[in-house]
Amino acid sequence: MIKKLSFLFIMLIGMLKAQNIKNVDAATFKKLIEDKKGELVDLRTKPEIESKGKIKGATEIDFLAKDIEAQIAKLDKNKTYLLYCAGGGRSGDCALMMQKMGFKEIYNLEKGFGDWKNKGFDIEKK
Repeated sequence: MIKKLSFLFIMLIGMLKAQNIKNVDAATFKKLIEDKKGELVDLRTKPEIESKGKIKGATEIDFLAKDIEAQIAKLDKNKTYLLYCAGGGRSGDCALMMQKMGFKEIYNLEKGFGDWKNKGFDIEKK
């Protein structure tokens, strides 16, 4: 009985912690940007951004960089972040990393920049 209660308690804590990461669709992400609900971060590589463009106003942080943890650690943990990558994988991984580092609120563009672009939302080319 105690093992079951311990397991349920651990699961509940995990579920509560995961609430600071919200996976959202492109329309919701667009609204968050328009309402200035957080810091916009593009996690793709420089060549990806140069060839496909980016969402206007995004800070570029290459999630594949060797010093990614150090770069993320420099960010303000009390701010809200709007993360995206090409398809949602790297930004999802980054959101989990940020959660473990103590960041308070994180939004992940679930299907990434590709979905944003396919929806016809504005992009900026370099």
